[in-house]
This record gives sequence, C-alpha cells and structure tokens, in this order.
Amino acid sequence: MDVRQQRRKRNLVRAITETAAAPVLALLILAVWQVGVPLAGLSDFILPTPWQILRRIAVDHQLIATHASVTLFETLAGFAIAAVTGVGTALMIFYSRLFERAIYPLLVALQTIPKVALAPLLVLYLGYGFAPKLFLAFLLAFFPIVIATVVGLNGLDKAMVNLTRSMGANEWQTFFKVRLPSALPSLFGGLKVGISLAVIGAVIGEYVAAEKGLGYLQLQASSQFDTTLSFASMIVIAALGVVTFWSLEAMEKRAVFQREAAR
Repeated sequence: MDVRQQRRKRNLVRAITETAAAPVLALLILAVWQVGVPLAGLSDFILPTPWQILRRIAVDHQLIATHASVTLFETLAGFAIAAVTGVGTALMIFYSRLFERAIYPLLVALQTIPKVALAPLLVLYLGYGFAPKLFLAFLLAFFPIVIATVVGLNGLDKAMVNLTRSMGANEWQTFFKVRLPSALPSLFGGLKVGISLAVIGAVIGEYVAAEKGLGYLQLQASSQFDTTLSFASMIVIAALGVVTFWSLEAMEKRAVFQREAAR
C-alpha cells in the first residue's frame, strides 16, 4: 500500500469517526439515562426515561406538532426580521461614524436588559397574539447579528480595499466583490447564534402569555404535574434549535468559500 492510499484510508477513518462522534455520545448519554433512572429508584414523576419521553412524543405527536408549528413560525418570523434589520443596522454602523457613536451604547444597554423582565410589558403593549413572541425572538437575535456583521466588515484588510479602488471599482463594486464575501463567515456566525436565541425568545414569550406553542404546552404540563410531557416539549424545543441551526450551516457551506481550518 503506497503513501497515497494510506493517506486516503486515514482520512476516511477520521471522517467516519468525526461523523459518528456526536451520535455515539448522544446514544451513550441516553443509555446511561435509561439504565440509571430505574437503578436510582426514581419514578417517572421525578425523571422519566428517554424511552418514556419518546413514547409520549409518539402518542401525542399531533398535539406536539401543532404547538411546535406555532413556535417554529414565531422563531422564523422573528429571526427573519432580525436578520434584515440587523444587517441593515450593521451597514449603517460601518458606513457612518456618527450613527455608530449614537446607536452602539443603546444596543449594548438594550442587550443587558433581561428579556424575561420585558416579556410582561410586551404583553401589556402588544397583546396576547403573535406580536410579543415575534418581538422577543427578534430582540434576542438582533444584537449578535449586528455585532457579527460589523466585525466581518471591519475585518477586511485595508490594502485589499485600496487595491480594488486603484483598479477603478466604485464603492458598490467594492462592497459586493470584496467586502461582502469577506464578511460572510462572520455574518453567518451571527445568524447561527441569532437563530438559536430566536427559539429562546419565542419560548420565553410563550411562557409569559400564550395559548399555543411549545412553551405554553410545557407550562400546562408542569401545572398538571405531567413531567413526561414537559420533558417531551423540551426535547422538541431543542430539536427545533438544532434543525434551524443546521439549516443555516448548510446554507453557509453553499454561500461561503471554505478555508482550511487553522488547526
């Protein structure tokens, strides 16, 4: 076997190992959980086993799917608004020093306010419909998108901009040919953080005032001491976060030139 074949074999083994790492670890945790709960003598009221939770999801799949669709809509709508306004705000910060000096302190101050404290006020002002949940999802996703986009735009080497301008490119051409491609990795980093926070924002809004959604379903289950359904709701919330995160990661792989990691 020559050196090239050995290298291919090592790369294949490494790729398989890296792909299987997360599922194997998850299965190991679930196995310990499944076996450990009966050994510890815990009832399903205290801590249900993974099998009991999965069985509950299967039994109540229509109920859970109905509430999950509401949470997903709130998350995606709030995130979409945050993405559009966040990128637009980042561009204004990048191109206007006055706007940067004016808006940055307000953004930081808004970010430090606990969003749970805002939720009752949002219900007072926006009612019990979708609006407060959308706004909380937007609010949590907005800040990381703005910061990541600004960092990406500022990360471009000044010499590259000067070179592009020396070749006769105007600012629009410089932005689309040089600035935007350079900022895309940071932008997608902010979007991936933002989509995870948007899920949290939507669920927080449902905790405070809602008649639908996974957060509402979990509160109802807790009030009825239905621990298994409460855990099932949490599992589906986590699954929503993972699926939306992976969807953005798939988009990133198509849109961004993949550099070799510096490891």
